[in-house]
Amino acid sequence: MTIENIEGAPAAIGPYCHAIRVGNLVFCSGQTPLDPATMQLVGTTIGEQTEQVLRNLSIVLEGLGLTLQNVVKTTVFLKDMADFAGMNAVYAELFDGHTPARSTIAVKQNPLDARVEIECIAAFP
Repeated sequence: MTIENIEGAPAAIGPYCHAIRVGNLVFCSGQTPLDPATMQLVGTTIGEQTEQVLRNLSIVLEGLGLTLQNVVKTTVFLKDMADFAGMNAVYAELFDGHTPARSTIAVKQNPLDARVEIECIAAFP
């Protein structure tokens, strides 16, 4: 098991790492829509926040030599299930035809009161 902390990704806001690598799998911690430079939430709409979350996940994956195309499973945590369509539109655009397995769950509150958080599992080819 290898602990991975990726330069350029938002710093962890708790006692966890960006990802853990086990064999050819990478388990990425949930990302919220934080600007890595300022550590402030980005955007007010679900679309803006989803885009930032997936940018942050991409930073983590790219730091390991992977992309969103290597993702095999995501879990999406929404503050409000009414945001599902808006999240889904941005998600589909950024995954660009790739459709990993996914669960979407409504939660009462995300860290820093974000509208969305996404975690993923990716695989090395």
